[in-house]
Amino acid sequence: MKEVKIIKRYQNRKLYDTHESSYVTLDEISKMIKNGEDLRVIDNKTKNDITAATLTQLLYESERKAKAQPSVAMLKEIIRHGDGSFSGFIQTKLGNEMAKFEEVTTTPALNQ
Repeated sequence: MKEVKIIKRYQNRKLYDTHESSYVTLDEISKMIKNGEDLRVIDNKTKNDITAATLTQLLYESERKAKAQPSVAMLKEIIRHGDGSFSGFIQTKLGNEMAKFEEVTTTPALNQ
């Protein structure tokens, strides 16, 4: 089983890798994830797990730096569906696609 790397976020928003005993950036966290490392981000003061919020921030920063921005129409579609969040949109779309897939795979073939 892989060891879970703990990253602490301090009030000054700095991120500290407790395994390597060094400060890290969002880009370095992205590289860790791409390399298959398992990590959790913990707020040093509250001890709350803020991994999801940190990864969301990472995605936002990556999107902001990207050469090709998502279209306004796509962003509006994300806001309209689910609960207005990207994760809500994905869950709604994925749920709809899974329901369609199950319908297709469980319906007997008409020409047997």
